[in-house]
Amino acid sequence: MAYRLSLLDKAPVLQGESPTAALQRTLQMAQRAEEWGYHRFWLAEHHNTAQLASPSPEVLIAWIIAQTRHIRVGSGGVMLQHYSPYKVAENFNLLASLAPGRIDLGVGKAPGGLPLSTHALQQGVDAAKKGSFAEQLQLLDSWLKPGQADPDDEGLAATPLPSRPANRFLLGASEESARLAASLGWQFVFAAHLNGDRQLLEHALSTYSRLSQGQRALVAVQVVVADSPAGADLLVANLRHYHVAVKDGPSVNVASLE
Repeated sequence: MAYRLSLLDKAPVLQGESPTAALQRTLQMAQRAEEWGYHRFWLAEHHNTAQLASPSPEVLIAWIIAQTRHIRVGSGGVMLQHYSPYKVAENFNLLASLAPGRIDLGVGKAPGGLPLSTHALQQGVDAAKKGSFAEQLQLLDSWLKPGQADPDDEGLAATPLPSRPANRFLLGASEESARLAASLGWQFVFAAHLNGDRQLLEHALSTYSRLSQGQRALVAVQVVVADSPAGADLLVANLRHYHVAVKDGPSVNVASLE
């Protein structure tokens, strides 16, 4: 069985490095990925951290599509709980109009940060009116569908309306997310780089395949590359992830005790 490989970049900022240098490296990685034949290049969303320079994947997508030719570029993903579904649809319809056939919209349920940044991002938002994540995703889907109201009508549309809308992906690590993706006709990405439970992975993929009439899901995994097995072992030895349980809030994964 053949697989198409893609890359997810978090724009990591190395010790002693400037954010500008980190973002230049992200651009260079996207350009190399295109040269090497990778199918997609996605940008993550993380807030209030000096270690990652990608709080706004939409901005990086626009920058990268202008300096690449054919690789698909997208978000992995937009943390929808912070934003208006209508505004997200406008952003990605605009990107899809700039680069027809090259834009992916990946949407996640996580906050992309700790409660301090989540509070700042959602300041002034009426939680009671925002609705559940599933309701937000349904609204976003309705704004992205090609058959939405013509902008010249009195109805509301997420203009500009692209000739080739962004491909839609739901990012998750549960059977619930697999079901939601299938119910909306979205593609599903299992975040195995965050939750490596093999049994859960198999159940989620099986559920998605069954409910989506055989559609294939994507799987995100961590890969360590080095010139030798010993070199790879050395890199893995320094790789740590921490799962933080937040009182009265969602748990999050972080890459450093700091």
